[in-house]
Amino acid sequence: MSSPEIASLSWGQMKVQGSAKTYKDCKVWPGGSRAWDWRETGTEHSPGVQPADVEEVVKKGVQTLVIGRGMSEALKVPPSTVEYLEKQGIDVRVLQTEQAVKEYNALAARGIRVGGVFHSTC
Repeated sequence: MSSPEIASLSWGQMKVQGSAKTYKDCKVWPGGSRAWDWRETGTEHSPGVQPADVEEVVKKGVQTLVIGRGMSEALKVPPSTVEYLEKQGIDVRVLQTEQAVKEYNALAARGIRVGGVFHSTC
């Protein structure tokens, strides 16, 4: 099962191939995607993305996880989250969201089992 392409990105809106939904923030993995609801884990811009935010994507068997920090990189990614992913043997890429989407799509096009969590506003 391949990772779906992120078909479009603009401030506050993301579309993922294979889904009719428009996401503000989303999680993607080989074979699927869904809205990323920060309230599920109590995520805020700081301290930022927690291991609980990425665990669902990790469980899908990804080799690489791309984290989009927002258009202005307001969303933090603490070292503990990167360490959690590295301990799972996952290659982690933390980027500004527009760059993160480009990186994610390039990896997906190469057939890499890539997943991502993306914040599409600040």
